[in-house]
Amino acid sequence: MSATLTSDCSGCNGGALYLSLELGWNKWVLGFTSGLGDKLWKRTIAARDLLKFHELIGRAKQRLGLAADAPVRSCYEAGRDGFWLHRHLEGQGIVNLVVDSASIEVNRRQRRSKTDALDVAKLGTMLCRWWLGEKQVWSVVRVPTLAQEDQRQLHRELGMLKGEQTRHVNRVRAYLACQGIALPSVTAGLPKLLPTLHLPDGRLLSEACPQLCQRVLREHDRLERVREQIAELEKQRDRVIREGKAPAAAPARKLMRLRGIGAASAYALAQELEGRGSFTRRQLGGLAGLCPSKYQSGDSDHDRGISKAGNRRLRTLMVELGWSWVRFQGGSVLTQWFVRRFAGGGKRLRKIGIVGLARKLLIALWRYLSSGQEPPGAVAGDWRAKFSHKARPAAAGAVAAG
Repeated sequence: MSATLTSDCSGCNGGALYLSLELGWNKWVLGFTSGLGDKLWKRTIAARDLLKFHELIGRAKQRLGLAADAPVRSCYEAGRDGFWLHRHLEGQGIVNLVVDSASIEVNRRQRRSKTDALDVAKLGTMLCRWWLGEKQVWSVVRVPTLAQEDQRQLHRELGMLKGEQTRHVNRVRAYLACQGIALPSVTAGLPKLLPTLHLPDGRLLSEACPQLCQRVLREHDRLERVREQIAELEKQRDRVIREGKAPAAAPARKLMRLRGIGAASAYALAQELEGRGSFTRRQLGGLAGLCPSKYQSGDSDHDRGISKAGNRRLRTLMVELGWSWVRFQGGSVLTQWFVRRFAGGGKRLRKIGIVGLARKLLIALWRYLSSGQEPPGAVAGDWRAKFSHKARPAAAGAVAAG
């Protein structure tokens, strides 16, 4: 696809059909033009009506005076519809761009008009500008293959289920806390424990609040189902790593050799980086949204923190790995940099420093995966030992995770 996108774009006004799409659940708005400055021909069709879609492409070529075999260049914003339409368009010989919606320039007026027709017109204009050479006009999404997209489902579902698990636990504890009962942990034995709990005035909770007890039991039942699904998916993930058949299994094993990186983090990192091509240091930081955002205007010149414009899952994972790295890789160069710069400060300073460490660690781990160069000073071992589920002692001289 990249070879197609960088092809010669001379003669953009007259040689190709430019198609912008505004995708909705019930309808699609299509905008056709033959080049920058030409009037946009807009049509609305039912969502996912591909027969009508291709019929309109043929009519647009006739209406705009283009040859029947004129190339078609299209775009739409990344969103709920995902990438299935992109794959269909590419299969039909249409060069398509999936655009990051947050990168599209907008009018800065406090109140501005926004309709599907205006959006599709804006996309059409920017599509022509992109093909005329303005590559910075927006950010184009790197579309994964269907197999790569499918492989990412396991660890992403695990992350979602663990979030649900936390919410169920918090609800159970909150229901009981409202009656003055402090529950240290929510275990599988809660149904047997519940009838023995007493209110602060000495009455049994089950007798004074029977409806609350029923609600707690139903919440606990949902929690146990989520825990069963988590255990099942974790076994499936470990089996994938052990068997080594999936594309991300080998990188996951390689990452697990490093102390402080377990199966969950290694598999998730390998899957998020799988199939994304090669990177420079800045591109890698941008992928995770860990690049600094500088503000400079006149006498004002300061940093505004990281951009957070990249992969949210990858960014969260790298911050967690940063704390783990500091704890278990006390002798590494990265940990020593963190200790020298931030460990002596307060809690806030350490949190700021761990973000910088997360970016440096992401670059170091990418080099390790691509070229085999281990992070300087890192301790490695056998990845199979990580499946023993035994507690791993912290490295000597390591700094607490804060």
